[in-house]
Amino acid sequence: MPELPEVETTLRGIAPHMTGQIVADVIIRNAQLRWPIPQNLPKLLRGHIVHSLERRAKYLLVNFDHGTLILHLGMSGSLRILTSATAPNKHDHFDLVLADGVIMRLRDPRRFGAVLWHAGVISEHPLFSKLGPEPLQAEFDEDYLYRATRKRIAAIKLLIMDNHVVVGVGNIYANEALFRAGIKPNLAAGKLSRPRCKKLVAEIKATLNESIALGGSSLRDYVDSSGKQGYFQQHYWVYGRTGEACRNCGTAIRQIKQGQRSSFFCPVCQK
Repeated sequence: MPELPEVETTLRGIAPHMTGQIVADVIIRNAQLRWPIPQNLPKLLRGHIVHSLERRAKYLLVNFDHGTLILHLGMSGSLRILTSATAPNKHDHFDLVLADGVIMRLRDPRRFGAVLWHAGVISEHPLFSKLGPEPLQAEFDEDYLYRATRKRIAAIKLLIMDNHVVVGVGNIYANEALFRAGIKPNLAAGKLSRPRCKKLVAEIKATLNESIALGGSSLRDYVDSSGKQGYFQQHYWVYGRTGEACRNCGTAIRQIKQGQRSSFFCPVCQK
């Protein structure tokens, strides 16, 4: 599933082509995604200007003066910037056609993505009202994480993947940040000292920023808005490297299950 760096990479790819543009048309080829695409979107959006785009957690928000178009890539989705001459294929379910001839196209083979509309304050939408802070913003800091972990017996990896605590730290990046911070994934969150919280916050931010700079990770279907794959997977310390030598100490990387997800760690480097 595309995680925060992949969504941020997509945002940075499509925003320059869309901001300030007028919507000429909306084409819905298959409305049956994770939630049905609203059938009145063409009427709602034609003739309106795209004021800005932003990311919240793993959602992309296209802001208009009368509401917000909410986009999610699901398990296999990607957003492409194309020309009007580009014919759609089987898995191209949604087009936002701009007046200058540019098309933003949603391609989603598994159809777990989403295209929704919200006319009110976006922070009050049910998908966003209970989300934690963004990991790359200043409010996610040592003090915040230290408070969030007190008296918590849940494993630290599960806690930092909880969107109520902090958004967008998916499985790949949780594994990588914990290795870089020297913290084992199954350590009870409440046992983290303040200095270790500071280290973990710094490594979460650094890991996500490095992945964004490399275009994210390309596992299975993910490509960016121009169809290119990301390269962060070439820099993994532990993710998917079960039995391989730790790049730091040479010990074999181990794998365990946590919350139905795989966790990877070095038993020597992580305590």
